[in-house]
Amino acid sequence: MKTFKIMAILFLAMVFGALVLLMTVLIWISPGKPEPFLDSAGNSLPQSISEKVFVQIGGVQQGMFIRSKNSQNPVLLYLHGGPSFPNYFLIDKHKPGLEDYFSVCYWEQRGGGLSYSPEVYVESMNFEQLVADALEVTHYLRKRFGKEKIFLLAHSGGTPIALRAAAQNPDLYHGYIAMAQITDQAFSERIAYDYMLQQYQEKNDQKSIDQLKQYPLIENDSLLYDFYTSGLRDKMMHELGIGTMREMKSIFTDVFLPVWTCRAYTLPEKFKIWRSKFFFLPKTNLNREILTRNFADEVPQLDIPIYFFSGKFDYTVNMGLSKDYFSKLQAPIKGFYTFENSAHSPLFEENEKVRQIIEKDVLNRRVDLAD
Repeated sequence: MKTFKIMAILFLAMVFGALVLLMTVLIWISPGKPEPFLDSAGNSLPQSISEKVFVQIGGVQQGMFIRSKNSQNPVLLYLHGGPSFPNYFLIDKHKPGLEDYFSVCYWEQRGGGLSYSPEVYVESMNFEQLVADALEVTHYLRKRFGKEKIFLLAHSGGTPIALRAAAQNPDLYHGYIAMAQITDQAFSERIAYDYMLQQYQEKNDQKSIDQLKQYPLIENDSLLYDFYTSGLRDKMMHELGIGTMREMKSIFTDVFLPVWTCRAYTLPEKFKIWRSKFFFLPKTNLNREILTRNFADEVPQLDIPIYFFSGKFDYTVNMGLSKDYFSKLQAPIKGFYTFENSAHSPLFEENEKVRQIIEKDVLNRRVDLAD
């Protein structure tokens, strides 16, 4: 009995020690400051910005990272997807280089990441409020940088917000870059479901087939929301290379861990990201809005240049539906760009091509590199 107690005490001491070590490491890698831009001598670039700021937007405090190698560059507002699940940790990891061309604001939308707080009520989490927030952030950036107009770049769940903001106030924007533009997401989910079922049938993977058939979307539309918000959907999309990135096979190693290792967040801010993701956002109506609204029908015309980026292997937001919308969408200048080696995130998967398009087309109001 005495030996058992000693072993139990030693075990608990080891567990406690491991937890202390883990927390120490997490605190050490969480200084909460975005990486500065330095010259070859290790000095900050004279006109550069790299900061985390909090601003009152829509009556609540919201956070954002603002970064640029030259603060005189055009201003870009980046709207992440989710909805309201920020992906600055992927920007930090993959470094696509937007700051070479723009002063970029990575705004973390109401209720998510830096912008999660008890001040944010579930009732305020809807696309109309998010559009109003985006316009308010736009005005903040215009005033701060002394610019009449800015650029918009939105990804996935951020595209309905950017689309409506640009439609309501085109005079505020030079142009709109849409990466994985959402249109009719309910239809997109059915296409993805059929594709995944076919892929697993070709692989003769009966276990995965049986799992998918727990959500018979073709026969039962009422299960669409359950499928869309299920862990199974994300897991299978990444297994098949049609999820966040073509080469991203694991949510744990390629999403979960990068959040914890991103040095731009403090440790409490990292906890807020996951608290919001798993305990707050599921209480909102945002996912149901995405599945019940056809954003293509809502915005038939934009009075600014538009540039659509879509990955050939993107079934998270179907490329074909985005392209159909693009062909009907009226705009003064428009270009559609297919990324042959990407799934849902060309900015991270083929960033060199993105940079070429920005440099040669977007900044010059041209579409020479379009499909």
